[in-house]
Amino acid sequence: MTTVPRMQLVLSENWTMTGGRADLPAVVRWAREAEDAGFDSVMVSEHVVLGPDAGANGVMGNPRDYALPGNQDPYTPWPNSLILLGAIAAVTERLRLAASAVIAPLRHPLLLARELGTLDLLSEGRLMVLPNVSWSRDEYAALDVPFGRRGRLLDEHLEIWAKVWGPSPVSHKGEHYSFEDVYFEPKAYRPDGPRLCFGGAGMHDAMVRRIVRYGHAFNPLGRPAPEELGRLADAMAEAGRDIGELEMIGGTRAVFPDDTSCADLGRALESLPEQLALGFTTFCVKPSQFIDDPRAVGSFCADVMRRVSALV
Repeated sequence: MTTVPRMQLVLSENWTMTGGRADLPAVVRWAREAEDAGFDSVMVSEHVVLGPDAGANGVMGNPRDYALPGNQDPYTPWPNSLILLGAIAAVTERLRLAASAVIAPLRHPLLLARELGTLDLLSEGRLMVLPNVSWSRDEYAALDVPFGRRGRLLDEHLEIWAKVWGPSPVSHKGEHYSFEDVYFEPKAYRPDGPRLCFGGAGMHDAMVRRIVRYGHAFNPLGRPAPEELGRLADAMAEAGRDIGELEMIGGTRAVFPDDTSCADLGRALESLPEQLALGFTTFCVKPSQFIDDPRAVGSFCADVMRRVSALV
């Protein structure tokens, strides 16, 4: 029997449908409607602040497109992702919560572990976290964090999280963080903490290493080449793991006819069978790429599930 792919609703960057201030409760409502329609998860991304480099490459032509490094207006709203996911957890029952692009180096690892662990506990294990280093030098400068050390900072975060989600007390002496006899309670929902996802552009060495050591899921930016997936599979096997253990998260790529119109949903979903054949099982879709009416998200989600079921 064919398994219907799991669909993930992207709740960030839908600012053609909601302004990101007083209407934030609408985003929470969309999550509940997505759950009712059969979606598996929702995704919320983050920035703490934006600077001039947010639009250094020119602002995207169609405001419905995905925000990428250097293509967005610095006034773009970025509400706190973990607080928003906490509100969503309170009104849903089975919907998984994807905290995507959590810029770990901008916080202390104990503070971030506390926030993530609490959200995971509150949602009874529904949290999946994609920690990354992001791209904005201006954002790092504003928070007084060295941009050039961001990769090493993330690695130390991951090491500390693995410790504090285990038995207390915990001590750590590293390049950037040190503490002794820390009692970290309560723990996350699972003994090894929230599910961790890694992804980004290209299959660079650091990402492969993090996936192999800590990863439960892989969410690349764009379509990875077969040789890149082969490299990941080889690295997993060398570590005694199987790439089949990973949740493989693909996506839909909207094609806009012009800078003022929505994209065609059917065309965006056409690549799903090909991605399924490569081992991808979960697929992201951003509603504002295909509709403009904030009241129509529930029916949009139901339409997505009907179309996806028909494709497979």
